[in-house]
Formats: sequence, structure tokens, C-alpha cells
Amino acid sequence: MAVKEKQELRVILAKPRGFCAGVERAIEIVERALDLYGPPVYVRHEIVHNKRVVEDLKAKGAVFVEELDEIPDGAVTIFSAHGVSQKVADDAQARMLPLLDATCPLVDKVHKEGQRYAANGYEIVLIGHEGHPEVEGTMGRIPGMVYLVSTPENVNELEVNTPDKLAYVSQTTLSVDDTRDVIEALQTRYPKIVGPDVKDICYATQNRQSAVRTLTEKVDLLLVVGARNSSNSNRLQEIGSETGIDTHLIEDPSAFDPVWLEGVGTVGITAGASTPEELVLELIEELRKYRDLAIENLDGEDENVQFKLPEQLVAASVA
Repeated sequence: MAVKEKQELRVILAKPRGFCAGVERAIEIVERALDLYGPPVYVRHEIVHNKRVVEDLKAKGAVFVEELDEIPDGAVTIFSAHGVSQKVADDAQARMLPLLDATCPLVDKVHKEGQRYAANGYEIVLIGHEGHPEVEGTMGRIPGMVYLVSTPENVNELEVNTPDKLAYVSQTTLSVDDTRDVIEALQTRYPKIVGPDVKDICYATQNRQSAVRTLTEKVDLLLVVGARNSSNSNRLQEIGSETGIDTHLIEDPSAFDPVWLEGVGTVGITAGASTPEELVLELIEELRKYRDLAIENLDGEDENVQFKLPEQLVAASVA
């Protein structure tokens, strides 16, 4: 009896996808700390929002905690890429914990922008998602009044003390498109509001979302590899769904359902900024079980951004 040939499936991989420079830096900080100081090292919050990354670092000796009081005195302590509030930083310093800060430099830039506005007497509006660790850290880094908004409707409900002296900043995992409507609502309600240039938006967020928009024009099915608690991965899934393309966010290849391939000739694959490439490769192998694959890469932005490591680690590698 002849073996039934598998139908061919065209697979288009988004470019860029996966790790951004801030995520690469944060993971490298943990790995270098383990090499330099030996395990365990303690990380406050998930270093980045990805289970595979966290489990791999746990296996090497990283211990992930939610609060500083879970960290023993004298233990090497690392702040996650999302950043922390000033209180957390002060508490760590008061305990004289050996500290490495893996806060993404672009998040740190938002902190400094907010602080600069606050120092000049402005109240701050932060555009972001309530409960996200980056938002909690940013609100805790800016002195004075900080208002959190996520939607134009939130802006309409906003009551500020100094409408003529108002500034806005935004969560880095939101793109220009994500914030546009909120900024327009703010500018309509508060004509004197000021804020950073759009070029200050996180390059990685913008590039990955632009790639997904291009990808949706070419595919029947879109698969986003990323964690459920990853803001940027969720947004990639939302963009796909908004275009009417069947789109699924999956944490790893085991979550793939072959039923999704019914009637599909072309599938697009992307990955959130905290997703390792190995998960994309494993998903491709999963697809091979059901179809013969013709794989191609989308044309997209080349990302050559690199961020410096903390001075302690640089000095140690030179010594």
C-alpha cells in the first residue's frame, strides 16, 4: 500500500523575531554572574517573561524570587530586565546586597525621562498596562504624581492637578501604533502636554510588530511563540487577530494543534522579544510531522543594537 505523501506547507519566518538586545543583556548578566560568583545567585522576578529561559537559568543555579526578603543576606542579587521601584533599589542597598542591575537600558531611559519631567514640576502620565512589572517599577522611580492610563477611555476619565504642566512617558513594550490613540486623546484633552519623541519608542517592539503586519499579508495562519505573561508577545497575537488571520499564541511547540493546519497553505511564525530561537526551531520540527515544509525568511529590519554589561562584570572579564 502506497504511503500517502504529506502536503507541502509554506512557512515564512518573521524578521526580526525573538530576543532583543535588552533580553540578551539580562540573560548574559545572570549567566556571567553564575560563572563569576558561583551558584546560587538570586533574581528578583523572572529575568524575562519566558518559562524556557527561566528554567534553563534555574538549572544553572539561579534562584527566582518575588521579593527581596526571600534573598539571604550577602547573596548576589539581580534585578530583572523590567526594572524595579526606587524603594526596592533602596532596600537592596540598605541590606548591602551585592547587586547587578539587568534593567533594560531603554526602560532606564524612560525612568530618567519621567524623573526629568518631575524635577521640572510636571505631573506624569504613564501609558502602560496595570500590574506589569515594568509599569510598577517605572511608577516607583518617578517622584510626585504619576497617573496610569491604558486606553483613550482612561484619558477621558483622568483628573489631574496641573493640566497645564503635564508630561507623558510609556511602557517600552508598547509601539508607536499601540500608544498613538492614547497620545492623541491626551493631546486633545491637555493641549500643553509634552512627551518624548516617537524615536524613543523601543526599537524591538516596533520592529517585531511591523514584521507581523507584513507577515499577515502573506499567510493563512500566524503562530506567535511567546509566554502568556509577555506583554509584547500578547500584542503580536492581537495584531494578527485584528487583521482577521487565524492567530495563536503558544508557549512552546507542545501547545500546537494540527487542526489549525486544515485548509492552510502558508503559515507565518514570529516570536516575542523574550522568546529563545530554539523554541521557534522546535515548532518547525513539530510542523514537519504533518507537512513537508518550504521555509523562507521575511525581509525585515537588521538589528545590530548591543547594550553594555554592568561595570562589575566587565571589569571581572578583563581581570
